[in-house]
Amino acid sequence: MAGGRFSVDSTPVTAISVGGKLTLTIIISCIVAASSGLLFGYDIGISGGVTTMVPFLQKFFPDILRKAAETEANLYCVYDSQVLTLFTSSLYLAGLVSSLAASKVTTAYGRRNTILYGGILFLAGGAINGGAENIPMLIIGRVLLGLGVGFANQAAPLYLAEIAPPKWRGAIGISLSFFLGIGIVAANCINYGIAMHTWGWRLSLGLAVVPAAIMTIGSFLISDTPNSLVERGQIDQARKSLHKIRGSSVNIEPELDELIKWTAIAESVKQKPFKTIFKREYRPHLVMAFAIPFFNQLTGINIVAFYSPNLFQSVGLGHDGALLSAIILGVANLTSNLVSAGIVDRFGRRFLFITGGIVMFVCLIGVSILLAVVTGVDGTNNISKGNAILLLVLLCLYTAGFGWSWGPLAWLIPSEIFPINIRTTGQNITAGLSFIIIFVLSQTFLTMLCHFKFGVFLFYAFWVAVMTLFVIFFLPETKGISLDSMYTICGKHWFWCRFVKGEDGEENSL
Repeated sequence: MAGGRFSVDSTPVTAISVGGKLTLTIIISCIVAASSGLLFGYDIGISGGVTTMVPFLQKFFPDILRKAAETEANLYCVYDSQVLTLFTSSLYLAGLVSSLAASKVTTAYGRRNTILYGGILFLAGGAINGGAENIPMLIIGRVLLGLGVGFANQAAPLYLAEIAPPKWRGAIGISLSFFLGIGIVAANCINYGIAMHTWGWRLSLGLAVVPAAIMTIGSFLISDTPNSLVERGQIDQARKSLHKIRGSSVNIEPELDELIKWTAIAESVKQKPFKTIFKREYRPHLVMAFAIPFFNQLTGINIVAFYSPNLFQSVGLGHDGALLSAIILGVANLTSNLVSAGIVDRFGRRFLFITGGIVMFVCLIGVSILLAVVTGVDGTNNISKGNAILLLVLLCLYTAGFGWSWGPLAWLIPSEIFPINIRTTGQNITAGLSFIIIFVLSQTFLTMLCHFKFGVFLFYAFWVAVMTLFVIFFLPETKGISLDSMYTICGKHWFWCRFVKGEDGEENSL
């Protein structure tokens, strides 16, 4: 490759300019695809609140209520139960399993159909959880929810990246995180409104069918991406899809020809994608496939989202106060997502990553110091309401920092940085690793909180510092670059250029 061109059999392929108009079709398609974030967000918000509901604990986890009633109970250890954490983490183990298959499903059946399958599975899981009578039914429902999230997380980011004009790809990619935030806030509001009713937990869990129905029905209203249709040889359908996306007045033939050429290049390599991504010239992309989800989960945000009601109730805000605090955290995340969507295509990805990382690091250190001072080393001292509110403020700032950086960008970067021939494979690795880490962290957090106490937040602060340094030195800027030209960014990076360039200094061909 030289001069910004790939070549196969000496036939040049040059990236073209893609129209930047936002059409009604793009907007509707984005709403449907991004609604997969509702599934994930609703589950994140609902599970933590449900596990603090007395009727739910009485039915499934009475030992926790007995532990909470003890006068000498350690504030950090009240909710330390492996079965309770399995209720939360089983979804992510199932998500891992489904994400392993989702790459082939996405390639063979398309992005849209994979989103549809995810909605159906989530619909079934929500219904079973709402009617659960024992712990096995709870776990089965959670497994089905996880299978649905796994399929949706694989396909939706690719769908959004592939239909978005480069000018708007950042904002459109962030819509997934924004809908996730809506799901979290909606779930926390529902938990707060019905928590004390004996049937409240059933309604909270069962209402998961609503976002699932929105995504399932919406999937029938949109077409697949032109990229996916071309991959599967459906050229006429790809042409129709491009006309809908770009507008009937736009000449889409040059863009369609470009998609066909790029697909031909990818197919001509004649290598399995999982083998290809381990080649030297794709080393930067492989590192990003592992590093982005790894660091994203080690911000600690999902753990805070899952267990913030448990944490706030433990430190003395009371049941209603704990659920209300979770709502406030969700609103902080949602608001910062809007800020991120408004500036990501102007200031770039790196700027948001770095500023968000600094804010998160400072707040996590502050949370750790506050808990160490006011609860004591052993965690048996009661915390005043004023200090509990200060804790909430610090966690709100931390959540806001995440909401404009690692929250939306951890979805966006993997969806746009991979070349076409390894795009679904890279997304598959990203989704799978994310589920592995979130399963481990969600299964161990309450035990870590019990044993490490305030030190658990220092653990996450350390990783936030590491990931911010990683962004500063190793993450290329992808702002404003078309997907077909994304191969150029690593060749121009001070470190990654040594992998994507040959000995003669020219970039490697695909």
